[in-house]
Amino acid sequence: MAGTLLALVLGFGTLPAAATPSGTSPASTTAALAAPDISVTAVRAHLDELSAIAARNGGNRRSTTQGYRDSVAYVKGRLQAAGYTVTEQPCTSGCTSGAGPNLIAEWPRGDANNVYMFGAHLDGVSAGPGMNDNGSGSAALLENALTLARENPDMRNRVRFAWWTDEEQGLNGSYFYVRTLSSAERARIKAYYNFDMVASLNGGYFINHITSAAAAPMKAYWDSLGLRPEENTEGAGRSDDYSFERYSIPTSGYAMGASARKTSTQAAKWGGTSGSAYDPCYHRACDTLTNINTTGLDRAADGIAYTLWQQAVGTGGGGGTCDPAGVVGNGGFESGTAPWTGTTAVIAAHSGRTAHGGTRFAWLGGNGSTSTESVSQTVTVPADCTRASLVFWLQIETAESGSRAYDTFTVRVNGSTLATWSNVHAGGGWIQRSADLSAYAGQTVTVAFTATEDYSLQTGFLLDDVSLQSS
Repeated sequence: MAGTLLALVLGFGTLPAAATPSGTSPASTTAALAAPDISVTAVRAHLDELSAIAARNGGNRRSTTQGYRDSVAYVKGRLQAAGYTVTEQPCTSGCTSGAGPNLIAEWPRGDANNVYMFGAHLDGVSAGPGMNDNGSGSAALLENALTLARENPDMRNRVRFAWWTDEEQGLNGSYFYVRTLSSAERARIKAYYNFDMVASLNGGYFINHITSAAAAPMKAYWDSLGLRPEENTEGAGRSDDYSFERYSIPTSGYAMGASARKTSTQAAKWGGTSGSAYDPCYHRACDTLTNINTTGLDRAADGIAYTLWQQAVGTGGGGGTCDPAGVVGNGGFESGTAPWTGTTAVIAAHSGRTAHGGTRFAWLGGNGSTSTESVSQTVTVPADCTRASLVFWLQIETAESGSRAYDTFTVRVNGSTLATWSNVHAGGGWIQRSADLSAYAGQTVTVAFTATEDYSLQTGFLLDDVSLQSS
């Protein structure tokens, strides 16, 4: 990751199955979340090679050195052997003198008018081999690309991978790439995903533009692991996604942090040492193979695959339109109350309670008296989604006892009840729940969450991170 903020301006595995009440099947959610399990051993093998390249070339892989050019040659060779269309793009203006090329690899399947890009900078600083910064992102991306080629699924949209030059000198390679595209070529890029430092030893779990539509699948994956990711504030404007932002292309990405220090709240949530840098070897000689958080690297690599599968894999020939990302607006309740309607006063950062993700959530019920509270919004379920599930996180806490349902939480679509939970289901903290919307494919519907309490003894229904997911 670049050190200063510019003044200038990817066997199948599945995510954990959603917990559901009796009589509600999680099958549609599980099927929707299927994506390749990326081998972290294979990712680390790419890191081994990048480390060896640095060792043979003065200990670093700076963009102007043979270490960088050898890194390009290694990645290019693996991609070409896998069947990618691979291009070395010289940076002919705006880059450091002598900087090596960008490396662009496109999988020749799917609708070329709908491109999802996945990128990482391949260069490092001169101080060391740059294993976390940014061998981690580069290696995770490479193994995702190779896995896509091995699986060779039907493609709905086009996938393009990029390894950038000269990022450490000011995001120069990626900015050259974006600014030299025609306006029509830029319009074909529906989202760009960036991966910079995804294996920080003392790291956290950060997502760029975490509440955006582009970020929805990335957040859904890490949410499924119970990681409660946060906004990547430290990295804002400091990596290659910013080059795309400058041209109004939607962006997101994973990061685990650089020189900023972990808070006590983050250490309690994620482990690690509060008050210490996320990466103790940021831009230092000690950024070696021993400076890699394998668990974080694995989670990032698998999240990349999940995002890629959600955004681009599906009905081939470019005819599919099933894209659930962003269908539910403000699903994490972080951006005020809109487009939610109803009892919107329940949406807040509630004192004494922790959100599933971010800081805000909807707290329905909990009054201990006769009451009904509801939040709803209108959504359009994509027509080509053969399976579509409303997926959300629910925490139920109650003063009731016994096996009788006194207070209820209901999911309704256009007034029809799809699923109900009650005080009987209390306990266990935040649990992922789902409701099947497959029958509403192609329709615009109103989705409502309603809590109803009887005359005494409170039951609170805490709702967070609502999204539409599909196969």
